Amino acid sequence: MKNIFYILLLTTQVFFAQEGFEKGNDLYRKGKYDQAAKAYESVLAANKQSVELYYNLGNSYFKLHQIAPAIYNYEKALVLDPTNEAVLNNIKFAQKQTIDEIKVVPKVGFGKLLRDFTGIYPFDTWAWITISFSVLFLLFFVGYYFSQSVVTKRIFFFGMFVIILLILISFSAAIFEKDHFLNERPAVVFAESAEVRSEPQKASASIFILHEGTKVYVEETLENWKKIQLTDGTEGWIDSSTIKEVK
Repeated sequence: MKNIFYILLLTTQVFFAQEGFEKGNDLYRKGKYDQAAKAYESVLAANKQSVELYYNLGNSYFKLHQIAPAIYNYEKALVLDPTNEAVLNNIKFAQKQTIDEIKVVPKVGFGKLLRDFTGIYPFDTWAWITISFSVLFLLFFVGYYFSQSVVTKRIFFFGMFVIILLILISFSAAIFEKDHFLNERPAVVFAESAEVRSEPQKASASIFILHEGTKVYVEETLENWKKIQLTDGTEGWIDSSTIKEVK
């Protein structure tokens, strides 16, 4: 009886989430962007999320000229699907509406090559690739064990070594990407303007000012302050209430 109740509850939640999503889409098509955003937010309040939901919510806020919420929701969508072209294109348009122009300092050397390679897929995709290679290894082992031909045995034997190498590479990539995902803490400035200080206290010197919609990376948290880093490598402390972390 208890299991039936949970199934019914889950089914009801899914139904209302889908209804809220479709309602938001209908309102968006009618140009009622404020109401569409509220409909999408109600779906998120029900603990339902998807790339499409965050993407549509970001579009609604962009139409309302609310740049920070727009960029924030685009970033949430990219957490779920970092290679989504529609989201990547729209977030570029939104970022052009921000005041701050911060350069991106490109990484160089082996670290960049490693990041470029592992960043091809998210960590869960690398995990599935590892599982696929493991299944392939098992098939090759079966082929080697039951093969009667010496040549075929050699082919399967050599293939197993190649697959083991591929398993190690994909497994290492999954671990590297997982670590990168957990340690990277992107955030978006929601305040109209926010002072970044040299130390985590209001009495410290103001280094520079950031404005609504600017993306930063949180490195450390101390009480009501967060140490942030910009894409150009600049660091400082900012009031926690002025930014909103994506993850």
